[in-house]
Amino acid sequence: MASLKEIRIRINAVKNIQKITKAMKMMSAVRMRKAQDKILSTRPYAFKLNHLMSQMLTLVDISDHELTKERDIKKKLVVLITSDRGLCGAFNSNIIKFAANYMNEIGKDSPMITIGKKGYDFFNKRKYNVIKNFPGVFGNLNIQTSNDIVKYLTNLYLTGEVDNIEIIYNEFKSIIKQNITKETFLPFSHDGVEDKELSNKDFIYEPSSKQILSELIPKNLNVQFWKALLESNASEQGARMTAMDSASNNASDLINFLSLNYNRARQEAITNELLEIVSGAEALTHG
Repeated sequence: MASLKEIRIRINAVKNIQKITKAMKMMSAVRMRKAQDKILSTRPYAFKLNHLMSQMLTLVDISDHELTKERDIKKKLVVLITSDRGLCGAFNSNIIKFAANYMNEIGKDSPMITIGKKGYDFFNKRKYNVIKNFPGVFGNLNIQTSNDIVKYLTNLYLTGEVDNIEIIYNEFKSIIKQNITKETFLPFSHDGVEDKELSNKDFIYEPSSKQILSELIPKNLNVQFWKALLESNASEQGARMTAMDSASNNASDLINFLSLNYNRARQEAITNELLEIVSGAEALTHG
């Protein structure tokens, strides 16, 4: 059994770790609420804009537009969104495992773009074809950074360097649940659901419908990518808050266990000392 001093040192160490995990839980809770408010306010706008685009594409033939035109897929680009920091449970490991399986399926040499240090470290170390990494995005998450990334992706597609772009990210469902989502970013296509009420009506567009769509498609791409970043950010904060809460609870259990061992060891030491005193007294008496 460990000595009393060793047990005291372990108890103090666990208490110090618990202070850190509780502080991180509080910080994550504040950040999570802000991130949750952002994604909940962005979702309706992103959904409505995407739905509007889909409906217009069912009414207007714009198949020759450079961002909607279907191509033979010779080179597919995968954009993976992870976090820059750890201590968020299985948030990164689950999506990295999903992405690794998908990359092995479509070909390890397929180009990748990683957003977040964790994804980059994993795939770069294993010699995947990571052509670019965007670190530190979530340290100061803003829409301008998101638009810059979209511009970079769009240029890759327009110049013909890639024929298809897919995004893999964590969709925020709740504090304890995130869904891994894979969706096509480019070429832009509608969801295939036709609104019969709209299709029976003849709309007047000002300016022309093709011009409207040409303006809205890049805007919609910016909005959808911004939404993906917000989803991932909210998921990360929720996962970190849950992980730190679990760590704090585990620390409490470990402190209780160590305290019980400490009391037992202390009681045993006192008993041994009493036995030594009694034995010494007996020896003097009969000596």
